[in-house]
Amino acid sequence: MKHRIIVLGAGYTGAVAAGRLARRLHADDVAITLVNAEPDFVERVRMHQLAAGQDLRPRPFSEMFAGTGVELRLAKVTGIDVDTRTVTVTDAHGAQELTYDSLVYALGSGWNTQGVPGTAEHAHDIAGRPGALRLRERLAGLDSGAPVVVVGGGLTGLEAATEIAEARPDLDVALAARGTLGDWLSPKGRAHVRKVCAGLGITVHENTAVTGVEADHVTTADGVSVPAAVTVWTTGFAVHPIAEATTLEVNGTGQIVVDGTMRSVSHPDVYAIGDAAMAMGPGDKPLRMSCASGTPSAWQAADSIAARLTGGKLPAMPLRYFNQCISLGRRDGLIQYVTADDRSVRAALTGRFAALYKELVCKGAAWGVVNPMLGMPTRGRRLTQDGSGTTQAVHESA
Repeated sequence: MKHRIIVLGAGYTGAVAAGRLARRLHADDVAITLVNAEPDFVERVRMHQLAAGQDLRPRPFSEMFAGTGVELRLAKVTGIDVDTRTVTVTDAHGAQELTYDSLVYALGSGWNTQGVPGTAEHAHDIAGRPGALRLRERLAGLDSGAPVVVVGGGLTGLEAATEIAEARPDLDVALAARGTLGDWLSPKGRAHVRKVCAGLGITVHENTAVTGVEADHVTTADGVSVPAAVTVWTTGFAVHPIAEATTLEVNGTGQIVVDGTMRSVSHPDVYAIGDAAMAMGPGDKPLRMSCASGTPSAWQAADSIAARLTGGKLPAMPLRYFNQCISLGRRDGLIQYVTADDRSVRAALTGRFAALYKELVCKGAAWGVVNPMLGMPTRGRRLTQDGSGTTQAVHESA
C-alpha cells in the first residue's frame, strides 16, 4: 500500500513542497495529493500590482504538475482530524474524507482586521486574489482627486501605497503608519522610502493608529477623521483557523508549533510550513510570515519527510534571512540587507536597480513553484514496509 501524503494549500509553500516530495520519493511507493480551492497558482507577492490594474500571467496547476505524479484536488479544506488522520474537503459534489499517512499543512494566512470596528465591512485587503480584484474594481471606479488611505506601514502597506500612487497619480493617496515611516529600516532605507513617497505625492500619517473605518473616512486614536473613499487594510496577517480547532499544539495566534524539520511537536505525522507554522530561526526568534520564510520551510519539510521515509539523513539547512525586498512602484525599490535574524544593517540598494532586483526575486519565486521538479534527481528513493510496518529505504533509483 502506498504511503499517502496530503498537502493542504497550493500557495508558494504548498506547491513547492508537493513538487519537491514528488521528486524525492518514488511514485510506486507514495501517493501525493495537493488540495487547493483554486485551479491556478496565485503570486501573492504581486497582489498590490493586480489591485493597481496590472494583469498577471495565469499559471494553471494542471500544467505545472502534469507528469509529476501529484494529484490535484480542487476543493476547500473544511475540517481536519489529526487523531484519526483524516481531512474533510468540500467541492461542488459535496464533502468527502481523505485519509493520510503524512500531512503537510500549508493553508497560509489571510488579512487581519485586528478587530478594528468597520474594517471587515468597509476596508479592502490584498492578502489574496479575491480581495485584490475587488480593490482593483473599486479603484477603477474612483474619480480624480478621490482619497485613498492605506493603513499599515509595513512591507505590504508600502508596496500598496506606492503602487497605487504610481498607477493613479490623479488620486489623493495617504499612508497611515502606527510608528514612524520605515522605522525598522536602515537610515539609508528610511530616507529613500521618504523620498519616494514624497515624489509620488503620498501623504504620510506617522505615529497614527486607526481605530475605526467608515465608508468615507477612517478615525484615528486621537479622534482625527481622515477622508477615505477607499481604505486598504494592510496591518498584518491572520492564519487559517482550522489548525486551532484540532488537537495540534498551536501558539496564541493559531500557528502550528514545529521543530527544526517543520514537524509538529505534538503530532509527528503532521508538518506545517509557511505562515501556518511557528518555527524558530536564528537568535531563537520566530520566523516572520513571508515568502522569504515560507519557501525554505517547504524545502525543509519535504526533505525531512523524504529522509524519514527512506532512512536518509535529515536536512540541516538553517532558516535565515539575507534581505528584505520592497517594490516602490514599477520603477523604484529598496533592497534592505539584514542579519540572519532579520535586523536591518547599514547596507541597502535603492532606485531602479533595486526595482529590477525585486522583480527578479518575484520571478524566481514563481519559477521555483512552476518548475518544482527541476534541479533534482530524475527519480526518487524507494521505500518499503517491513513486517512491523516501519518504512525503510531499499535503494536509490537510477
